[in-house]
Amino acid sequence: MCQHALPEWVSFLGTKKKNIRLNKGKRFIQEGDPVTGIYFVCSGKVKVHKQWVDKELIIRFAHNGAIVGHRGFTTKGNVFPISATTLEPTLVCFIELDFFLSSLKVNTELTHQLMLFYADELKESEQKMYNLVHMTVKHRLASALNQLQDQFGTTGSGFINIQLSRQDLAAYIGTTYESLFRMLNELGSEKMITVEGRQIRIENPLALSRLAKAHMG
Repeated sequence: MCQHALPEWVSFLGTKKKNIRLNKGKRFIQEGDPVTGIYFVCSGKVKVHKQWVDKELIIRFAHNGAIVGHRGFTTKGNVFPISATTLEPTLVCFIELDFFLSSLKVNTELTHQLMLFYADELKESEQKMYNLVHMTVKHRLASALNQLQDQFGTTGSGFINIQLSRQDLAAYIGTTYESLFRMLNELGSEKMITVEGRQIRIENPLALSRLAKAHMG
């Protein structure tokens, strides 16, 4: 928001924003609650998720600079359709709804960038729905690992720079814990990845990418 707002508006923004430090595992947006504002992730990592029948489905992950809570802005009432929970100690910046909407009216570049962000998110959501219908669990896992590495990068040891529980990774690719466990073992036995606790390292990027793209639309 600071990057795309007018310079004079950025100084005004400093009086309106509220920085909030959150511990790991803190749910700061609850699905179904009224929208009071929007959040930006300053540091840390967040999962954006919702209930899908009796299971949790993780929509996406957010980290430095990402916007969270924008899905609640609709013409049919401002209610959060998702929840957001921290995966590690996280600092978020909270902007009240009225001020954020005023910012969009004043800052045309900010509005333009938000429109592009919505378009990108729609494309990614459509691809994820295609994957859920047409791809096997193994292919979805390969695709997800590539995406996570692209988004978060790697540690000095080469592991993807986000540590996820098996439950969260299963919720992200839309499968069960048991199926995920089997597929992780298969990819490991095929020397495509190495798993150490919650850490995953891609050992054969080319083979994993080919597997991920084998059933892509």
